[in-house]
Amino acid sequence: MRALVVFLFLALLALQYKFWVGDASIWQWHRLEKKLETVEAENKQLAARNRALEADILELHSGDQALEEQARHELGMVKDGEIYYQFFE
Repeated sequence: MRALVVFLFLALLALQYKFWVGDASIWQWHRLEKKLETVEAENKQLAARNRALEADILELHSGDQALEEQARHELGMVKDGEIYYQFFE
């Protein structure tokens, strides 16, 4: 009978070790939850960026004014007959 109690106690200790320190432990679960929160926050930022880019694309498709504005700003394009002044500080 005493050997059975010792065996059950050792089995309990082994299971507790796996629960707290093993492959599927509480600590690993906690780390994975932290990582999940980080990835979800990054996904939210990327989704917001995607929505902004999608709005820019729709704006560029819808009218010439947005396309002209972007060409002037990014490429420095000037219409015929316009004079372009650039000031340096």
